Amino acid sequence: MSPASEGTAARPGLGALGSVGDAVRRLAGTTSGPVFIVLIVVFIACVLAVAIDKDSSTSEFLSVDNVRDMLVRSVALGIVAAGQTLVILGASLDLSVGWVVGLGSILAAETMDGQDSRIVLGILVVLLFGAGVGLVNGLVITKLRVNAFIATLGMALILRGYVEANYAGPVTGVPESFQELGFESWGPIPISVVLLVAVVAGAWFLLRYSRFGNRLYAVGGDEDVAKLSGVRTHRVIIGAHVLCAVAAAITGLFIASRLGAGSPTIAIEGGYDLESIAAVVLGGTYLLGGRGGVLGTLAGVFILALLDSTFNQLQVDAFLKDVARGVIIIAAVAAYSVRWTRKRREEAQAATGQTPGPEPAVEGAGAR
Repeated sequence: MSPASEGTAARPGLGALGSVGDAVRRLAGTTSGPVFIVLIVVFIACVLAVAIDKDSSTSEFLSVDNVRDMLVRSVALGIVAAGQTLVILGASLDLSVGWVVGLGSILAAETMDGQDSRIVLGILVVLLFGAGVGLVNGLVITKLRVNAFIATLGMALILRGYVEANYAGPVTGVPESFQELGFESWGPIPISVVLLVAVVAGAWFLLRYSRFGNRLYAVGGDEDVAKLSGVRTHRVIIGAHVLCAVAAAITGLFIASRLGAGSPTIAIEGGYDLESIAAVVLGGTYLLGGRGGVLGTLAGVFILALLDSTFNQLQVDAFLKDVARGVIIIAAVAAYSVRWTRKRREEAQAATGQTPGPEPAVEGAGAR
């Protein structure tokens, strides 16, 4: 037996720690890996905070019912954020998603009109509505060359004006059988969580394995270069906005099933426009496009859900809750930015064959 193997045999614990360390480093090297590491850290911090508080119970926080409740509360934001990820990857964004959710829930209730036979029609109407909004957003951004922030904000104001002018309160008409989507389970797993997983899995597959996904990353990285490479960039951006609005429309269907009615105020109460962008950025997707992924977004949604559940159990003041969430989002995004900057610098040096200059060398020495 060699001395190296003797040392390894004598210290099996160090070998196990090394394997864990290697796994963590490999995870951190992936696009979404750092986000999941942050999720684990936040989870441990939340459990410790609940354990320290005398008025809270760790067993209650980790109970099956509480975990199920956190997952169900993540569904609406998770689906909207999955769609938002697509447009942000394409160097765009959508501020109209909240009102697409609200008006979508209203259209579902009105079209279904309490009849099981009209459920399919209601679903189709809502999905077509979402696709239409996304198509208009995409056309205004690409053909009229209006900034995405202004274009989607204008669409949000149009939808808001229509809703506030025509609906003063909840719109009933959602059949009880359709409400099963919001409340029933398949075994221990809520149906709504299955819907969230299906949407995220579909977006992940689209980004990873489809030609559209590759082109979306290219457009987000540099639209001019993508155009010179033969990519029809306008089609890609329009497609991303259509899919984003359809995801918001699916969320409207879920909200209708959960509330048993269409809600004209859910856009304001849910705050899905800014919350979805926060979840996407917290999930490691670059706000200027071209880098990131939907799995990181899902982790970002779960981080926000964990914080909300912890703050509620600790009975934290609403103002302090928002402050804490804001600080965490800024800190996480700052850490991602530093990581991306270092990675881009290393890639540039490797491409040019240059060795690190004196400034990075000093920085590395300080880090050690």
